[in-house]
Amino acid sequence: MKAASIKQILPPATIGIVGGGQLGQMMALSAKAMGYKVGVLDPTPSAPAGQVSDFQIVAEYDDEEAVLDLAKKADVLTYEFENVDENTLKEASEFVEIPQGTELLRITGDRFNEKSFLKDVGIPVTDFALVTDKASFEAAVKAVGMPAILKTSTGGYDGHGQFDVNSEADFDAAAELYTKTTCILEARKQFKAEASIMITRDRNGKTIVFPLVENIHKNHILHTTIAPGRFSAKVHQLANHIGNVIADKLNLYGVLGVELFVIDDEHVVVNELAPRPHNSGHYTIEACNVSQFEAHIRSICGLPIPDVTLNQPAVMRNLLGTDLTLAREQLTKAPDWHFHDYGKAEIRPQRKMGHVTVLGDDIDQLLKSTAMLTGEN
Repeated sequence: MKAASIKQILPPATIGIVGGGQLGQMMALSAKAMGYKVGVLDPTPSAPAGQVSDFQIVAEYDDEEAVLDLAKKADVLTYEFENVDENTLKEASEFVEIPQGTELLRITGDRFNEKSFLKDVGIPVTDFALVTDKASFEAAVKAVGMPAILKTSTGGYDGHGQFDVNSEADFDAAAELYTKTTCILEARKQFKAEASIMITRDRNGKTIVFPLVENIHKNHILHTTIAPGRFSAKVHQLANHIGNVIADKLNLYGVLGVELFVIDDEHVVVNELAPRPHNSGHYTIEACNVSQFEAHIRSICGLPIPDVTLNQPAVMRNLLGTDLTLAREQLTKAPDWHFHDYGKAEIRPQRKMGHVTVLGDDIDQLLKSTAMLTGEN
């Protein structure tokens, strides 16, 4: 399918971003470099994105009046996270271009919708079932089997809103989750690695797939990304095919992150979709000819996007909590670091405060370097 061209929006038009975190900040920096004006909506005064934008509306994300105010001040509207109210965006679309649309949010904002969409378009996913009460939970366990993971159907991130179901001993604790909100039970897959790709399309429907990367998590939070991922050629081919199918079927505009499990050298399954630039794509700022953030801005503004090339292998390391303080102290010893501080007002445990990217041909040396320079053994 080749979509009809979307409207071209040229600088110095105004881009409105719902969400003012680090993803919005890096979107804004790319947009400003291209000559656009940027406005941000976020409840935190001087939010990371607000610090580098032309203006910030300080309001909650569900403040309909504030979202409409941003829409009326912008020429194109985008978002940096999934949990944006679809109805408010539909109303905002009367005043501003929203190339990503609201159907993308309907699908990716609900895990059951997301898994059902992927299954329907032939993308491999783990077995899953909807859970709304005790009867559906018991039926789901029979259908999916154990071990499994019970997840809230909406909300939740970095491991929040999840519960492992390994045996009947876990059933009572699982009930505490599914009696509060709709859930999805997913079979736990044995996998050799976690991976991801970023995908987008240009105004004429041409799909652009960024390199497949390898992700290492700690405590359910992304710790390190290795680009390119150390996988077989077959796995890289499968990921590229999956990216093209998803982009086409979603009629995608803007960047979308696709998280995968690499089962073995010939099989992958898709875990989750993120309708925005993704933490594991930060390496693209320095390592690729076009970053995921510039690609996002180009896509929503109807501009051409070059085929992506990885100029040099890279390792991206998240700075969580006090990692940021350690990294600052090590800057005098780290001339090769591309250091990013998001400018968040408060350091909290496990909070994403910044990241570091290093480039070079020896991945093992890059991993060793980032470990040593952030105080790890």
